Amino acid sequence: MDIVLRNNLILITTGFETLNTSWMKEFLNHHTRGMLFLPKAVLVFRNASLQKMREEFLKELSCHYAKTHDFNHEFFLRSMLKFDTQPIKIELDKMLEPESVKVKLYAYDKDTVLISLDQPNSWVLNYMRSQLEVYVERGTDVSLVVDVSDLKAKARLERTLNKRHILHYQIQYMYDNHFMSKLYCDFANFSFGDLAKADELAEKKEFYTILECPVGASQDALKKSYKKLTKVYHPDKIIHEAPHMLSHYTHKFQLLQEAYQALRIVS
Repeated sequence: MDIVLRNNLILITTGFETLNTSWMKEFLNHHTRGMLFLPKAVLVFRNASLQKMREEFLKELSCHYAKTHDFNHEFFLRSMLKFDTQPIKIELDKMLEPESVKVKLYAYDKDTVLISLDQPNSWVLNYMRSQLEVYVERGTDVSLVVDVSDLKAKARLERTLNKRHILHYQIQYMYDNHFMSKLYCDFANFSFGDLAKADELAEKKEFYTILECPVGASQDALKKSYKKLTKVYHPDKIIHEAPHMLSHYTHKFQLLQEAYQALRIVS
């Protein structure tokens, strides 16, 4: 294990064995809402309500690090505690052979989706929770039941399923032929007689989806969501922590601008 204190984060480079220690998993399990999952790492942002847990985690981390490098940990702990507000990046020291994880998707109806794993995998499930938590109705250590009754929730589910690489896990999504038809049955009776109008409607729906707003949302709602998302996806937010994600954030930022310009009403 190596720990580097940078100006903008605490960088921990370690093996998968340390990632699976009880004190590490407990810390990460409580911070799922403030985590960014990367192909080889997780980025944990500060949560003020979990400050005491963060301090306990840094204490455990310092003790573990001191034992493996044979030095007194107290001075190093004081140094880490000075990085009170900075994110913690936990990165694998080597890329393991990708391990395939099968995730089954089942739509009870257009409003409810079951996500299940054949066997417990806290990393994959924590990723799902981090993306879908506000929509999760209930869950176990191998499953989540998600409410996707509005367009915003469906858009969030689609984005979640687009990511297939978590740490060294390669996710394989499995679903039957009825999954999509159940999930999008609202569109079954849509008439495409007027193709021009249909194309225009589809494009507008896509813009609303990008802005994470329901179709027909008010101008105030669009503006509020636009401002919130552009702060989250501004390229400057990621350029130092994860430069390889820069193109993704830049593309997302451009899509947000395009969608807002298309839907806003200029008085």
